[in-house]
Amino acid sequence: MQLALSPLPCPGRPDLMLIWGSVIGAWLMTLALVATGGDYLVGHDGVLGDRPFGWGATLLLFVASWQLMTAAMMLPSSMPMMAMYLRVARNHANPRLLFGVFMLGYFVVWTGFAAAALGMDAGVHWLDGRVPAVTENPSFLAGAILILAGTFQFSSLKEHCLDTCRDPLAFFLKGYAPGAGAAWNLGLRHGLFCLGCCWALMLTMFAIGMGSMVWMTALAGVMVIEKSAGYGKRLAHPIGIALVAWGVLVILDPGWIPDVIGATQR
Repeated sequence: MQLALSPLPCPGRPDLMLIWGSVIGAWLMTLALVATGGDYLVGHDGVLGDRPFGWGATLLLFVASWQLMTAAMMLPSSMPMMAMYLRVARNHANPRLLFGVFMLGYFVVWTGFAAAALGMDAGVHWLDGRVPAVTENPSFLAGAILILAGTFQFSSLKEHCLDTCRDPLAFFLKGYAPGAGAAWNLGLRHGLFCLGCCWALMLTMFAIGMGSMVWMTALAGVMVIEKSAGYGKRLAHPIGIALVAWGVLVILDPGWIPDVIGATQR
């Protein structure tokens, strides 16, 4: 299949400026939530615990906050793929509509992951107070998630998904087709590959909490480097070792990382 490629979009292009503006806006809104204490109300503990606005409104706020976090953390690492889609779609009618459908498919995948993670966390909340091992070891889950994320850094699935994300042109040559339906399917596929390489790292946000801006920034940086930089492959194993070691320390000494324990005990 041949694609008619127009000149590669430069950073000054309005569409790319809009995407980067969305990323910056997502970070600023997240920072505002943290500064005002709103991150707890829209986080998983607020959804499963206090629910000050009722189930429906609280879940809606949670989904909205997760979209913010996805935009802030995942869009920078997906910028090469989005630039490639914009480069191809501009040769067809309604290119921005096609791009919007493509991105909708991408965000649907990450919203599904958030719902699954929230369901898992609901199970942990249900066990808390009923199972002594869970009640007496509030740091165990946070440590276990960090160990899981570190172990996944060594998996062949992660490496396969990363290889796909690192080569957007090959991804398009294999799966691109014109039309809104094809844009939706391509967005879903791109989202699934991103999920395949980053789900374990993103899961740590449930252990540490959305309020940790330092951890959000660190994770976003790791994912950008892994998916975009030439030396990203070489960082996977050291990052995995560091996460496993961190998880073990959290389990052995709950006071060693106050931010993690504070998030799990809310």
